[in-house]
Amino acid sequence: MLLGRVIGTVWATQKDEKLEGLRLLIVRAVDLELKPLSNFVIAVDTVSAGVGELVLVAQGSSARQTQETHNKPVDAVIMAIVENLNYDTIENLMREYQGREQEVSEKLNRLAET
Repeated sequence: MLLGRVIGTVWATQKDEKLEGLRLLIVRAVDLELKPLSNFVIAVDTVSAGVGELVLVAQGSSARQTQETHNKPVDAVIMAIVENLNYDTIENLMREYQGREQEVSEKLNRLAET
């Protein structure tokens, strides 16, 4: 899945009949700090997302798994509007891991002494 921000819409009056009624949006990928990246996708909107909203995009065959996109020529679909993100930095996770690693090592050493 791709985390991105909706930056625009695509209007196409002439298109495959299987795309009739589907709304196409331009989604620019963002990093975890929500800074824009250079890549973007054109995605079918199945959740009524608006310009400026943070969304999750499924791509490839997964994009054709929604009720609206099943068996349609779709390669990307907006399937969620993101309200919040929670994550930790690699540095914090490494510190936490190292602390746990030390605890386990100390316990194993105590067991070995008995």
